[in-house]
Amino acid sequence: MKRFKVLFKPEPDGGYTASVPSLPGCISYGETLEEAKKMVADAISCYLKCMKEHGECCADDSECVVDEIDIADE
Repeated sequence: MKRFKVLFKPEPDGGYTASVPSLPGCISYGETLEEAKKMVADAISCYLKCMKEHGECCADDSECVVDEIDIADE
């Protein structure tokens, strides 16, 4: 099983955009957070299948660290 970090961003008009930083262009959307999770899981599966078909390998990013950086306002 592979594990990926996913960023869920609430949209101004409702719903959530989900993106996978370690898989460039792997983005999905759901009207609820739960739907966005299901949709991005499907997008990840399709992305990995496409990579495999093209002979590319993709490691999961379970060892990556996610942190926050504060930047002072100017």
